[in-house]
Amino acid sequence: MNYIGSKLSLLNFLDDSINKVADKKSRIFCDLFAGTGIVGSYFKKKGYKIISNDIQYYSYVLNKQYIKNHKELEFNKLETVVPEISSVSISKRKDLVCKYLSEIKGTDGFIFENYCLGGTNNQVFERQYFSDENGRKCDAIRMIVEDWKNNDLINDDEYYFLLATLIESVDKKANTAAVYGAFLKKLKKTAQSNFVLNPAELIINDTEHEVYNLDANELLKNIRCDILYLDPPYNHRQYSTNYHLLETIARYDNPKIHGKTGLRDYSKQKSLFCSRVNVKKAFKELILGADAKYIFLSYNNEGLLSIEDIKEIMSLRGEYGHFEKEYPRFKADKDENREHKQFNKTTEYLHYVVCK
Repeated sequence: MNYIGSKLSLLNFLDDSINKVADKKSRIFCDLFAGTGIVGSYFKKKGYKIISNDIQYYSYVLNKQYIKNHKELEFNKLETVVPEISSVSISKRKDLVCKYLSEIKGTDGFIFENYCLGGTNNQVFERQYFSDENGRKCDAIRMIVEDWKNNDLINDDEYYFLLATLIESVDKKANTAAVYGAFLKKLKKTAQSNFVLNPAELIINDTEHEVYNLDANELLKNIRCDILYLDPPYNHRQYSTNYHLLETIARYDNPKIHGKTGLRDYSKQKSLFCSRVNVKKAFKELILGADAKYIFLSYNNEGLLSIEDIKEIMSLRGEYGHFEKEYPRFKADKDENREHKQFNKTTEYLHYVVCK
């Protein structure tokens, strides 16, 4: 998924830097602003126990799959729906279920009726986030998965696997430049082809992990960890508006929507880290409230917090230091439409404090 602030290209940098600071016995890793789970998944594969959190529900869904799920999914109760399940190995069953869902007929549901041209044609706001076919297919799959869950045909682990798979698969066919803050006037080439469910990766291990969908500062009051990794929003861009459609697919709660882009209410998901007025106070509360041996903060040179602010606050907890690395700037639209278009790279800082 093309995600604002993704650390996919920085994973080795994070790993190398953290290993230079943290002792080898520190094996509980908390990813407090988890996003798509890229960082947590990486350290899960390294053998850490992961505590993952994000206030966005679509992120919670993704992390329930990539972090919480750590055993093969059996789908035993789906034999009445997909008889072939009993004849294949457990490791292949998720592929069979995804194939079954990919082949079902689409239906007119909330996504088609509100975010596709066929559903919004001649309305005040005509929207084209997906092709009509992909919108209908998304609705049909989402309804069936919810029905299976309500009728006890799938358990929680299987449910979140299927939701995460749907979110990632349909996102690849979205008619956007990158995020859901706007849609394109005409269907781009990738949005014209129909999506299929490509099974989300299942990371198998013997460790139990924890995943939360809470305000970061509230969660910190109730957990402890060895390594606390922070990757909060850097600037004014709220994730809740840029990924509102994924939130609606994940919840499928038929929300009241408004405006040209069909935004849902996000008042309870606004991040203080996106507010120049509130960010320093929120960050200080976070750092002082953490029960951790080491705190690491990913933040780039264009964030609302200055390097001086970060050093001042983190130093309250112990010995401060930082690492830095240049990397390509996230681009959500064409270069010529962007501010700072003369720059192609930004500097990522990994600040840390060894807590007293």
